[in-house]
Amino acid sequence: MVVAAVALRQFDLSTPRVPIGGGVEVAIDWAIINLSPVLETIKLGLTRVFKVMENFLLWVPWPVWVVLMGLLGRRLTSLRTGLLVGGGLLVIQFVGLWAEAMSTVALVSTAMILTVIISVPIGVITSRSDRLEGVIRPILDAMQTIPAMVYLIPAVMLLGVGKVPAIAATLIFAIPPAIRLTNLGLRQVPVEVKEAARAFGASNWQLLIKVEMPMALRTIMAGVNQSTMMAVSMIVIAAFIGAGGLGYSVLFALNRVKIGMGFEAGLSILAIAIILDRLTQALGKIGQPVVRRSE
Repeated sequence: MVVAAVALRQFDLSTPRVPIGGGVEVAIDWAIINLSPVLETIKLGLTRVFKVMENFLLWVPWPVWVVLMGLLGRRLTSLRTGLLVGGGLLVIQFVGLWAEAMSTVALVSTAMILTVIISVPIGVITSRSDRLEGVIRPILDAMQTIPAMVYLIPAVMLLGVGKVPAIAATLIFAIPPAIRLTNLGLRQVPVEVKEAARAFGASNWQLLIKVEMPMALRTIMAGVNQSTMMAVSMIVIAAFIGAGGLGYSVLFALNRVKIGMGFEAGLSILAIAIILDRLTQALGKIGQPVVRRSE
């Protein structure tokens, strides 16, 4: 091996550079020119959805949200969860970042609504075909391997800067777990159960909606939970392209070396992450027997 290595050094091993980046730029330029009406429609639609959600979150007084979300946490799981949810919202209000937090929640919620709308049908279709799963799996692997920062590049090039590209980048980054676990959950439904449903005359649509989806709900919601946490992890990264909200507060504190402000913004992001995690986990357990601890 050593001799071969020394021998090879006598030759010119340089290779011509393949301009892959140039091809990507040409493709992006083509998309901007030819798909401009579609991109503008997407931007307008996402902007309206985001603004409606943000305005609603800010319109409802913060004490109402604290009480409602605390009661929801209590209803879905336990008193401890209800107190945790309500306490997390109180922390956000007391550090003076309520408006920024609601903007962040609106962005994450918009991205997650689109994630569910896109991922569940893809997961259902994938569960029906082993060949399709073989094609989609490496794509999902690649999407989860690529650093989150990279998703900002096509989002900015196609949609500019602001809330919309931040939503798009968050959506693309967060969608793989939801697709994976929707596919997994449907594949884990026992064959005997599906055969029994067919024996009673269930159509393919009835089998999916009334049998497979309810039985796979917990796994699907686990995927939604993972996607939600990945969307929350994009908060600060998306602030680089104008997402605003708590991510901007973190960047501002970092640039100005304001440790206290950065801690408050980070604490608010943590509170949002815990609240969304607990609630999405609880939603996956709806309809299943729950053993409550004595309180």
